[in-house]
Amino acid sequence: MPEPRNSSESGSESDLPGAEPTEEAEHDKQGLDLAKSLAGRLKANAAKNGPTRPFRKSRRRHPGEPQVSGARPDDRDPQRLTSTMNRLMRDQGWEVDVAVHGVMARWPSIVGPEMAEHCKPETYQDTELTVRTDSTAWATQLRLLAPDLVRRLNAELGEGTVTQVKVQGPNVPSWRKGPRTVRGGRGPRDTYG
Repeated sequence: MPEPRNSSESGSESDLPGAEPTEEAEHDKQGLDLAKSLAGRLKANAAKNGPTRPFRKSRRRHPGEPQVSGARPDDRDPQRLTSTMNRLMRDQGWEVDVAVHGVMARWPSIVGPEMAEHCKPETYQDTELTVRTDSTAWATQLRLLAPDLVRRLNAELGEGTVTQVKVQGPNVPSWRKGPRTVRGGRGPRDTYG
């Protein structure tokens, strides 16, 4: 049976409480010699190579590589889609256009379902909204209600977003055929009679 290397393995009387340790039980000669030789090698390496630092694994950062964020939230952290889209619209200057297109999608709730059946918003450019109607009667009605419509739209979008509503009648077919026309002409008519 191999001999125990230190007093804790031997189970001797010195392990018992109240027993006084002996000189042999305190140190393991083989372990002490090993520790001394390792310390000597480290001192020799330090003298030859300079002081040693504890080894810490670090990752090299490349100049274009994004850094890791810290404890507080910043732009590098994951963001909600709504906040990202709002920031993109604000940076690109699309806020008004997106709001106007949102109003065009809610057109029946703004002007009422009956009027929405007969008129549709077509374009928005330079604070002017162009609306197309399906008959001349509805075009006349919408022209009369244009100031009220401008107020409603500005309440939805913000003051000064819409300054004028341009009303266009229905798209009627043109009888023009070619670059030349006659002023005061009567349009298409029966040429055989």
